[in-house]
Amino acid sequence: MSSLAEPPASRAPSRSPARSPALSPALGPSRYGGKRRRNASDAGADLGAVQDTELRSVDLNHVIKLLKDSDSVNLKKKQLKTLKKVIKHFEIGLPLKDLEQIIEIVNLCAEKMNEQEAFSEPLCELIKLCGLPFQKKKLSDEVSYSVAVSKSIAQLGYLMRVPSSQVRIQICKCVVSFYNTEPPRKLLPGYQPTSANYKIQMAELGGLAETLVLSLALVENQLIEKLWVLKALQHLSSSGENCRLMMKAQAASRLCLYLNGVDPSGQLVFHSTEILWNLLENTSKEEVVNQLSNLECVHALKEVFVDLLMHGFGHYDRQLRNDLLVIATLLAKNHAAPMIESGFTKLLIVLATLTEVKIPNPLVKGLKFTYSSEDFELKKLLFNLIGVLSKDPCAVQLLSENDVMPALLCYVKPNQKPGFHDWSAAQYEELQLHAIAILASVAPLLVDKYLSCQANTLLLVFLEWCIGQDPFFGQGNSFHGTGGRGNKLAQMRYSLRVLRSVVSLYDDAVNLNLCDQGAISQLLDILKYAANKSKEKEDVILLEIQADLLFLLSALCENDLHRKELFSYEGLDILIPFIQMDTKKLSSGLGHNCLLFSALDCLWSCVIGCYIAEDYFLEKQGIFLLLDLLALKQKHLYNIILGVLVEFCDNPKATSHISTWRGEQDQTATNLLIQLWRQEELELGVKRDRYGRILDMKRPIASSFQKQQEVIPKPASCPSFAILEISENIRAKIYLLLCKLGFENLPALSAKDFVTLAIIRRYIDFKVGEVWSELCAELKEEFKPVESDEEALKVISEIVEDTGRMVAALQTEVLENQHHQEIQEEEKTYTKIQAIHKQKEMVNKSWENFLTRTSNYEALKKAKRLQEKSIEASRSKLKIQNGAVHSTDIKGLSTTIGSGRFVTVESTPPQLIGGPLAGTDFALRKPSVCEGALKK
Repeated sequence: MSSLAEPPASRAPSRSPARSPALSPALGPSRYGGKRRRNASDAGADLGAVQDTELRSVDLNHVIKLLKDSDSVNLKKKQLKTLKKVIKHFEIGLPLKDLEQIIEIVNLCAEKMNEQEAFSEPLCELIKLCGLPFQKKKLSDEVSYSVAVSKSIAQLGYLMRVPSSQVRIQICKCVVSFYNTEPPRKLLPGYQPTSANYKIQMAELGGLAETLVLSLALVENQLIEKLWVLKALQHLSSSGENCRLMMKAQAASRLCLYLNGVDPSGQLVFHSTEILWNLLENTSKEEVVNQLSNLECVHALKEVFVDLLMHGFGHYDRQLRNDLLVIATLLAKNHAAPMIESGFTKLLIVLATLTEVKIPNPLVKGLKFTYSSEDFELKKLLFNLIGVLSKDPCAVQLLSENDVMPALLCYVKPNQKPGFHDWSAAQYEELQLHAIAILASVAPLLVDKYLSCQANTLLLVFLEWCIGQDPFFGQGNSFHGTGGRGNKLAQMRYSLRVLRSVVSLYDDAVNLNLCDQGAISQLLDILKYAANKSKEKEDVILLEIQADLLFLLSALCENDLHRKELFSYEGLDILIPFIQMDTKKLSSGLGHNCLLFSALDCLWSCVIGCYIAEDYFLEKQGIFLLLDLLALKQKHLYNIILGVLVEFCDNPKATSHISTWRGEQDQTATNLLIQLWRQEELELGVKRDRYGRILDMKRPIASSFQKQQEVIPKPASCPSFAILEISENIRAKIYLLLCKLGFENLPALSAKDFVTLAIIRRYIDFKVGEVWSELCAELKEEFKPVESDEEALKVISEIVEDTGRMVAALQTEVLENQHHQEIQEEEKTYTKIQAIHKQKEMVNKSWENFLTRTSNYEALKKAKRLQEKSIEASRSKLKIQNGAVHSTDIKGLSTTIGSGRFVTVESTPPQLIGGPLAGTDFALRKPSVCEGALKK
């Protein structure tokens, strides 16, 4: 419903008084120009003096004094004559400076009117003057007189106490005239009108709206006066400040009680509804609803609604009926409102199902829909109301008794031919989608009705139609039809929401009914269809559909081995591409995050526990995919991925896959897990030194937040903070994974990793110590343990501390070994560097010797002698008998370097053939006949 808008704050153009003929010519440059300008100024001042004299021709103080005087017998005529003169004088408008005195005169007239009826007419005329635009002489007058003006306008509201219908109506007309933004036709000489919204602001400042609401009690039995007051309040309620003032006077409840008053014109309902709408828009809805949440107001609202429903045939009546239904819907959201007790809730539910169930009901006997646009809006509002009532536990029984479930299921069918031919195709589609959306809220509350109406069958058939090839082009015009133009995605989306709402109850009867009808196979087909559509173009609707399908499969297959086997091969082929999703899409905002979570949840529920599915997942290198995803270090995925990996480790083949995996830079799974542990402890604020060693021996793994918690004794059934902390971070899952992989012979770990691994290995011992620490603290809070118990607690605490010290010592030993190894490696490196330097020195020295021999002949001879001496010393001392002696000297050679590549070798003389080389491989043989032939 439209509300009256506040008029724009526009300023009327200032109008300067007309100049006298003597001043009208332009003053040109002259030696007498200064004098001429002074004459003009003097003339202007004289004119202003004349104008002020004219305004002061009515002495308002004298008028006030005259009205207060009551001694003279003939005073009445004089008073009335003076009042007429005042009215005549200010018929163009009231100056701000005189407004306070005018209001005082108005109050005096109101007092005299109680005794003399003759003052009624001048009183109304004076009030009428207040409706004219106020006039100011200076721009600052609006601010200067703001307090006086606001009080004067407030006095108008107090005049509603005058027991005169004419006066009250004139006051209301005056208030309505505040919202007339037309500039005045005439102005007092030397004045200009105030800004268009000045009176409205002053009315807010003076609290006029609150006074008028209170005055409703004075005009309760006078219809015409009441309508005028409501009309004035309708204008005032366009402002948020006025609405707040009205709410202080309980305006909502007062107005609602007048809704069912006698008024042949229908204006009473119209104005009251308009004001209620403005109150809802401009103030707190909760406050308005609280004022309306009493039996009297609900009864009045119901009676007016029924009257408009049964006897309102015009466009105006039907629109007003819908507006009241919106207010009733807001009341239904407040469970404290007596909607059920008044019978209003039952009436609205019956009305909502009237065209679908077609069971005669005396509450709506003779009612027929016209299928107009207003009735279409009514139908949507009634569906919306059912959705609101589904959140009220007290209304569930009414929903069940009045066939809401069959009525909504009427729309779960292919809309090749609309079920209600009176609606257009676009209207029917909008109603269909709205009904299915509401069904998602109602179905979990009415499970028995849901099953008895065979809703699962209807939904599965409807979903089959959604992926079929039947020609259908959705309009996609409504809110629920978003993304459904030219396709059936909107129908599929809301149907899956209904299934999700009932399957999430984990009711065995519902889930068994679904699976017996082949739901798992059908859902996989729909998932494949949606995945293929998503490859063409990804949008929010398709991602939501896929996430809902994965959730449905998870809920159906969880804890049921047979259903997991049905899912295994086909399901994993569809599921694995979701796990391989490009992680850049996770920040797109379309819903890829939710889809990935649903895929991992589906993997957990549909695969783990079924060896056939697990082995197939391992064959598809699924563990590698999970570890690749974990290595991306998306924090929000840690918990679910680690949980899946822990569950998979019950399969003996899985651990070997985890051990085999290698990430970037040949990173192992163990190293990745240890890195995640360190990152988690850093975020939790666990105390460690710069090498990662334990600092707090009493609570080695406690987070900073955990240490800040005060000791609060709790019952045994309530887990302590140390236990709750396990599920709030990933350390327990990392510990379990490393337990499965083993803590020995782990490859590619640094000393820092071994330091962290020492803590992880003792995680369960430290966690037990934390629980004992909390237990000791709780015991000491409640009572003092006996000596033996205290001794036992002390021993336990010492064991925890000893474990911490032992781990710290082990960490120190690892670091020392690492330090010692680094020193040894440093020494080896230094020795290698020394050898390299020594070799370089020898090469340099050899080169220097060579240069010396080539440039100094004496040095060359000396080197030659040393060479010959060395050769001689190297020869064998044993002489070969009858053997040939070869000289090793090259005659005439004057170098000391080695021989060249070509060497002349003397062969053994023929007479020595039978000598010492005879019988060896080097003995000379006489060529055979064949060899001779070959040579020839």
